[in-house]
Amino acid sequence: MSLFRNLVWFAKGLKEYTKSGFEAASRQFRAEDLQADISHRSFMITGANSGIGKSAALAIARQGGTVHMVCRSRQRGEAAMAEIIEASGNQNVHLHELDMSRPRDIFAFARSFADSGKPLHVLINNAGVLVAEKERQLTPEGLEVTFATNSLGTHILTTALIPVLSQQEEPRVVIVTSGGMLVQKLDLRDLQSEKQRTFDGTMAYAQTKRQQVVLTEQYANKFPTIHFSCMHPGWADTPGVQSSIPDFHAKMKDRLRTTEQGADTMVWLAVAPCVKDLPSGLFFQDRKAVSTHLPLAWTKATPQECEQLVTILEDTSKQYAA
Repeated sequence: MSLFRNLVWFAKGLKEYTKSGFEAASRQFRAEDLQADISHRSFMITGANSGIGKSAALAIARQGGTVHMVCRSRQRGEAAMAEIIEASGNQNVHLHELDMSRPRDIFAFARSFADSGKPLHVLINNAGVLVAEKERQLTPEGLEVTFATNSLGTHILTTALIPVLSQQEEPRVVIVTSGGMLVQKLDLRDLQSEKQRTFDGTMAYAQTKRQQVVLTEQYANKFPTIHFSCMHPGWADTPGVQSSIPDFHAKMKDRLRTTEQGADTMVWLAVAPCVKDLPSGLFFQDRKAVSTHLPLAWTKATPQECEQLVTILEDTSKQYAA
């Protein structure tokens, strides 16, 4: 079944996730969707110093939105912020240094942001890790780094900022996941890839991306006053792809999307007025809600398993909340 999933997914990717896939889908886009006045709205984007996160930050800044860039490296973040301010002419671009794999730091950052009194209308969870090495990488807390960043870090930041988001009109949360999650079924027995005979960073990444899709659905049920969505950017030519899966990049580089194309649906979900009228909790690809499962792939989890994922993350988070 795993081979079947992978083959079906790759065939789907060649048709839909590439640059040509975006160009085909974009013929149905409405230009007016991105012409909203967002000068009164504030956006936080994690992993905003490069790749699709940087492209999204620039697009939002150009439209007049206030942008909070959350970056692991202050040096790279400052360089990206300067470029965005210069290119957009928008001075309301701010940098926050934060490693999304460090749960205590995320809690501290969320408390500090809440205490600052700054408004936040949209949170875009874009930061992610795909480990290229063949061995599990652990954070100083002993957490597997893919899980710590993509799942636990996203969960902590999102839930910790719920009170801040809830104070605003039409708050939104966008989670940048990956179509790679389609080859994975939620596996509560091995959330941190401890039981794999040989660690596979790509599969660990896909598992955490499946977890993000499940979380999006759970958040939509739990926090009905906030609009939640997740999205697949397609196969984009980013520094992360180049460094984490170099063989894939070398073979596919001429067919990969630009970072602007990869960021398009992220920006659309964050700013387009029409999004507020769509159901919360959906998975999007090229501005369209799509299925979270491949046909006949047997990747669906039970409602109880989906709820249990949230419980596990909540229990894990409590260890670092103080």
